[in-house]
Amino acid sequence: MNGARPPVVRRAPGKLFVAGEYAVVEPGGAAILVAVDRHITATVTEPAAGPGVLLSSDLAAAPVRWRWREGRLDPVGAADPARTRRELAHVVAAVETVARLLAEHGRPELELDLAISSRLHQDGVKFGLGSSGAVTVATVAAVAAYAGLALSAEQRYRLALLASAGLDPKGSGGDLAASTWGGWIAYRSPDRTAVLDLARRRGVAGALAEPWPGFAVRRLPPVPGLALEVGWTGTPASTADLVSGLHRRGPRGTPAHRRYTAAAEDVVRAAAEAFEQGDRPGLLEQIRCARRELARLDDAVGLGVFTPALTALCEAAEAVGGAAKPSGAGGGDCGIALLDTAHGGTTDSGTADASPDIDQLRERWAAAGVRPLALRPALEGNEE
Repeated sequence: MNGARPPVVRRAPGKLFVAGEYAVVEPGGAAILVAVDRHITATVTEPAAGPGVLLSSDLAAAPVRWRWREGRLDPVGAADPARTRRELAHVVAAVETVARLLAEHGRPELELDLAISSRLHQDGVKFGLGSSGAVTVATVAAVAAYAGLALSAEQRYRLALLASAGLDPKGSGGDLAASTWGGWIAYRSPDRTAVLDLARRRGVAGALAEPWPGFAVRRLPPVPGLALEVGWTGTPASTADLVSGLHRRGPRGTPAHRRYTAAAEDVVRAAAEAFEQGDRPGLLEQIRCARRELARLDDAVGLGVFTPALTALCEAAEAVGGAAKPSGAGGGDCGIALLDTAHGGTTDSGTADASPDIDQLRERWAAAGVRPLALRPALEGNEE
C-alpha cells in the first residue's frame, strides 16, 4: 500500500545531578544522576516541501529550512541566522552527527521535517533540567530511527556525546546518559578530547565501536521509602559559564580542586553503595557530604554555587529531617532534597504518599521564594 510514512516520535527525559557535579567534568570523573518525568519530544516526518531539513521548535522563533552544504546544515532564509544557529545548535549537531554515520555507509543526505517540543521549559524559561542534553538524545534517536538505524542505548548515547562535545567538550555528558538510560544512574565521563579525536581518525562508526577512555554507566535501584523533592530558585544559571569559571579561578591540579575531586569520588562511591543496599540514612548522609564538599570548593574558588535561594532550600530540607544540595553547577536553577518517608507508608523512591515532612518542606520553600516542582524519577529512558 502506498502512502506517507508514519511519523517517528522519540522522547527523552530531563535530568538532575544527585552528586559529583564539577568532578564529573574531568575524564573518568564520577557522578550520580536521576532522570525526571518531564521530557523533550522529537517528531520526524517526511519532508512536506523542498530539500534539506525543516526544523521547528517551540523554543525557536519560527520554522526554518536547512540545506546541506559539504556535510553541514545551513539555515536558508532565516531572519537572524546567528540567533537561529544558537537556538537550534544541539538539534542541528545531532542531525549532522547521524548524517555523518549514514554517509560513512554510503547513504544519501537526510531529507526530513523535524519538530521539537519541550516540557523542560515554561514560557521560554529553563528550569535547569538538562534541556540541551535531552533534545540531543531525542533528536539522535528520532532521526536514526527514521533512517532505519537499529541502535543500542549505548550507541545512541555515543552519537549524542559526539554531537554535544563537538559544540562544547567541557560538558561531562552525564545529562546525555540520564536522558538515554533513565532512572538513577552512576556515571563516569569519557575523555571527550580523545573521543572526538577517535571520531576524526576512525569515523563515527569507529567511534561507536571502540572503547572510550574513562566511560562507564550503570543503573542504580530506587531506594524504597525515599522521596525526591525538587525546588526551583527562579534564577536560570549557565553550567558552561560556571564550569569555565572553575578552570579559570581554580585550574586543574590546584589543592582545592584536587581535594574536591577526591572527596566527590568517595561520596559518589558511598552513595552508589547506599542505593544498592537500600540504605536510606546512609544515602542522606552522603547527600549532606556532597553539599559540604561543594560549599568548601565554592568558598575556596569563589564560583557562586550557593545563592541565597539555594542555601534557604537546603536549610529548609534539613529543618524537616531531609538532606539537600544544589543540583548541577549551582548559581541558580534547581536544588534537590531527599526525605526518608518510610514511616508515612512510602514504598517506592520518588513516588511518596502524602507526608507531613514533604508538606512542611514545600511550605518552607514557598516562604523562601523557592518554587516546588512536581517532578518524579523517570524510570524509563530514551527507548527505541
